[in-house]
Amino acid sequence: MRVRGTVQAVGFRPAVQLLAARLGLAGSVRNDGAGVWIEIEGAPEALTSFCAQLKIDAPPRARIESVEHASIAARGETRFRILPSGELGAGGARAPADLAPCDACLAELDDPNDRRFRHPFINCTDCGPRYSIIRDLPYDRSRTTMDVFLPCPACRREYEDPHSRRFHAEPIACPACGPQLRYLVQGQPPIGGEAALAAAVQKILEGGIVAIKGAGGFLFAVDAQNELQVARLRARKRRPHKPLAVMARDLAWAERLALLDEPARRALTDPARPIVIVPLRPGAPLAPSVAPGLREVGLMLPSTPLHQLLLQDGPAWQVMTSGNRREEPIACDDATALSRLGEIADGFLTHDRAIHTRVDDSVVRVVAGAIQPVRRARGLAPDPIPAEWATTPLLALGGELKSTICLARGGEAFVSQHLGDLGGQAALEFFEETVEKLARLVGARPELVAHDLHPDYRSTRFALDRGLPRIAVQHHHAHVASCLAEHGRFGPAIGVAFDGNGCGPAGEQWGGEFLFADLSGFRRHGHLRPLRLAGGDRAVTEPWRLALSALKDAHLDARRLARIEPARRRAVERLLAADLSSPKTTSAGRWFDAVAALCAVRDEISYEAQAAIELEALAQSGAHEPFPFLLQSAEPFAIDLRPAVRGVLEALDRGVPVGEIAARFYETMAEVVASGCRRVRDATGLELVALSGGCFQSARLTERSCARLRRDGFDVLLHRRVPPTDGGLSLGQAAVAAHQSPNRRSAHVPRHPR
Repeated sequence: MRVRGTVQAVGFRPAVQLLAARLGLAGSVRNDGAGVWIEIEGAPEALTSFCAQLKIDAPPRARIESVEHASIAARGETRFRILPSGELGAGGARAPADLAPCDACLAELDDPNDRRFRHPFINCTDCGPRYSIIRDLPYDRSRTTMDVFLPCPACRREYEDPHSRRFHAEPIACPACGPQLRYLVQGQPPIGGEAALAAAVQKILEGGIVAIKGAGGFLFAVDAQNELQVARLRARKRRPHKPLAVMARDLAWAERLALLDEPARRALTDPARPIVIVPLRPGAPLAPSVAPGLREVGLMLPSTPLHQLLLQDGPAWQVMTSGNRREEPIACDDATALSRLGEIADGFLTHDRAIHTRVDDSVVRVVAGAIQPVRRARGLAPDPIPAEWATTPLLALGGELKSTICLARGGEAFVSQHLGDLGGQAALEFFEETVEKLARLVGARPELVAHDLHPDYRSTRFALDRGLPRIAVQHHHAHVASCLAEHGRFGPAIGVAFDGNGCGPAGEQWGGEFLFADLSGFRRHGHLRPLRLAGGDRAVTEPWRLALSALKDAHLDARRLARIEPARRRAVERLLAADLSSPKTTSAGRWFDAVAALCAVRDEISYEAQAAIELEALAQSGAHEPFPFLLQSAEPFAIDLRPAVRGVLEALDRGVPVGEIAARFYETMAEVVASGCRRVRDATGLELVALSGGCFQSARLTERSCARLRRDGFDVLLHRRVPPTDGGLSLGQAAVAAHQSPNRRSAHVPRHPR
């Protein structure tokens, strides 16, 4: 029998052996480069039962995609064995994601009579590190970073005992034979063992910043209630406003901070242990600097036994934020951490288990009653997404921001962990490293490369250097295609792509698009009326420039921005009047920024989408009337938001609270989405809508848009497997490239829409 899917590092071979023993069957099972190989013999009725029970008895984290079997001559075996792994094959095996400690391991962690009491690296076949420690497949200890730790006799007995929860658990270890903690302060001798943990906890309690080596990299930890401590972390990390994630001791402590619905509770306790963005309870006892200007917080539960111990011994709520400097990937080894993070951390709690693949924390939120990824990383990557169109192996390289890559082959698409923005050399090296590692783990070398149209993206330049056939995919087509592909849909559909910016086919700046699209092509049916970026890219970080552009476009008095220093304001007015350094963009994200600045919410930003996020945080609940707008009759149509700008200013003049204005503008943009889709339906007859792009990371915009669309009879697809942001671009690029490839072999290739 050949079993393919997520069947390595999840306790699958032990489950097979136990099932065979229960049915009185003999034979063997082994891992290899294509998955799991089973030879089984015995009475025909028992073999039939074995085949029927295999999926039912599979471990909880196993994902069986296919089982092929054929009859061979009986060998006369008398027992069932787990054999050493076979050689690497042509692909088919999967590297599973890291898993948080299971309940059984947590119980042992807290049991003074257990030999793994307070062991920071406790794990079993149901939990523990996987993707972050695997160097190669098939999955054996010798191919992980645990190979340097020789199991003690007690661990070896558990490893070989079919009735043990640690039967063939490759990272098996205990305090006697496993990794060891160290607490490091520059210029001082290291502290080891339990004393290292105690020193780190004491430093946090004293108000210090400690860098913690987790499963996939370092995190900075501080007391989440200590405003001085959080402010010091922000200053040292040069992160003035972007919200920080908080780790809670357990679900009960999480409930004391946040308003949790059932989907949020399930996400928090999922073995992936993502950060879940949830509403703060009124009066929640968090330091104000944790999430300034927001009514929500990114909350998570301990993702490793080490974090569990830190939260048990130290503050019950701790800020846990990525251990990196601005514009750099997360640090994953001691040398890098000590050299790059020494100006930030007061101490380092580390250990001697190497991280082979760095993986940041995943981030999700509840949107329209279900989980939507914001950042797909630890615990979720590199779990594959079914992709019937993926035949010829191909590599898709994503964009420039929130970068991911996708390697597709054999009916599956493997989207990498979040790689970050490709602005610096360290980030680019991480990107290139991930391309090579993912190709090796997936067991496929790409024959085709897909990339964005933008010629200056570093991912595009990387594609040009690969020496492989290339397909350039338009940015917003890739957004819509990613939403279709994750749902197993081929289109055609009405694609609404609302984001910050993307390169159009002729080099234009798009970002508020209504497309008729399938996985092979698209046609632009409509867009938002363009807004000029006064000063180019500076307008993105200084939204007051966008507000000024919107005022001038609507023939309104620029002195409405009297708070802006007059000389600066007049200089930007001259740029607009002369049409210098002021490219036009249809970006939906820039309209949110402009309205935020008109309402004096945010004139300058320190992180992406800050103005829009803070505008949404101010929006009042309840029903609100949208501001007016115009839908022009030309093809492609343009949606004119100048009447909405006038409406915003009139409301401000009447003294309407900014929270109500913000709510009305979000209703306006939701009605824009619905009106545009109705217009495309009138022209095409389509009723399937795919919502994608960074603006649909907003729960408010997405939910209001969905409500209107579904009321109008549309079938709406939302992102559930990859983010709607540029973090999902690589999946969409892969799907489009597979359908546009001259060597395509897919059985389902829709025609380009005419």
